[in-house]
Amino acid sequence: MSDKDLRINEQIRVREVRLIREEGEEQQGIVATSDALLIAKEQGLDLVEVAPNAVPPVVKIMDYGKYKFENEKKVRDSRKKQKLLKLKEIRMQPKIDDHDLDFKSRHVKEFLREGNKVKVTIRFRGREMAHTELGLDVLNDVLARIEGDYSMDKAPSMEGRFMSMVLSPKSKK
Repeated sequence: MSDKDLRINEQIRVREVRLIREEGEEQQGIVATSDALLIAKEQGLDLVEVAPNAVPPVVKIMDYGKYKFENEKKVRDSRKKQKLLKLKEIRMQPKIDDHDLDFKSRHVKEFLREGNKVKVTIRFRGREMAHTELGLDVLNDVLARIEGDYSMDKAPSMEGRFMSMVLSPKSKK
């Protein structure tokens, strides 16, 4: 349940509520809403509805501002721990020199080591379209040069004038 759904203090419009004290999980029992509100005001805290669907609804005496801050902090921390995967693309042509292929393969390896997905694309121009097997050979050569540091998400396939495959880093368990 999000913070926006919680009703606090005067927003609680039922006759009776089940009250839980702030100190712990000790229940006060079923009391009139007005009495629960008075107890909360005496302690300088808020009355927060934590289980609105229960009969009667469950309310807890707590510092609502502090509670809200703690929840936002948890959400921020969980976002920090998320790993964003980027898709990097390496483009080449079927007529590629050994040194260039080596250079591009090193980049593919580096991207995979950083934890990014890599799309390796071969672009065919003009008459090269008649010899797509050359592009497949280049992609297989790239795979041989990066030596098993990857798992293949998408096998080499033709898309118009391009042949591409998608690699992702091996998951670390």
